[in-house]
Amino acid sequence: MNNGLGGGRGSAAGRALVTGASTGIGRATVVALAARGWRVAATMRSPQDAGDFGTLSGVCVLKLDVTDPGSVRSAVAEAVETFGGLDAVVNNAGFAVDGVFEAMDDEVLTRQFEVNVLGLMRVTREVIPIMRRQRQGTIVQVSSMGGRITFPLYSVYHATKWAVEGFSESLAYELQPHGIKLRLVEPGAVRTDFYGRSRERITPPDDAGYAEFVTRCEEISLSAGLEGAPPEAVAATVVRAITDRSTRLRYPVAAPAPLLVALRKVLPESVFLSLIRRRYRIQG
Repeated sequence: MNNGLGGGRGSAAGRALVTGASTGIGRATVVALAARGWRVAATMRSPQDAGDFGTLSGVCVLKLDVTDPGSVRSAVAEAVETFGGLDAVVNNAGFAVDGVFEAMDDEVLTRQFEVNVLGLMRVTREVIPIMRRQRQGTIVQVSSMGGRITFPLYSVYHATKWAVEGFSESLAYELQPHGIKLRLVEPGAVRTDFYGRSRERITPPDDAGYAEFVTRCEEISLSAGLEGAPPEAVAATVVRAITDRSTRLRYPVAAPAPLLVALRKVLPESVFLSLIRRRYRIQG
């Protein structure tokens, strides 16, 4: 059932499933793969948000809610039935909670982990047997530079991305003997709904003493998003990660991710953290 690029063998285009495909990086990835002749299952919670996907050759739109195990099973099964297998799966669905942790209730925490961690795990678990039987395939987890480094007000979001990084690094060992590659794409600042519709902002109580801190840090973070790379830049890296023949695990992309990830490796922790504090003008 090997169809080529997904497993790093041959020259034919492959078969892919992309989650969170209605906007941003997911949408750009579907377009990039389709332009290369791939057959792509563009999955999303609300298929009515598919836009012009119906005009793209080889693209089918499927409903997939990563928080619903039945929805995951149904969408993956339909993609396999349609394409005859899957050479690549891109776990892109996710969103960001930001704000002061003190103000976050259990419902917020559960929802953030349910989508960003458990949802990704459900899709990954569902496709492993398919790729194992094929003896080839690539699973791309769209993580974040926030899975390697941290910034103020994103503590819970960072917790999910650090979980994805650890889960995926460990899982890569057990998948490699079965011919399955696992990749972590780690975007930096990207002009997507991460800073808009997909953002969930938690406001602290007025008397908690966070107002000036939150205003300052939000301004710095949002300005980075407005100046970020287009989602197409990340999509190009996702395609490269899928087609790469090596055993490389991580692919930082879009400033400042490559630089900051490199600095975190070489600088003493105290020096690196002081750089972040200076960037956000944190004293005390």
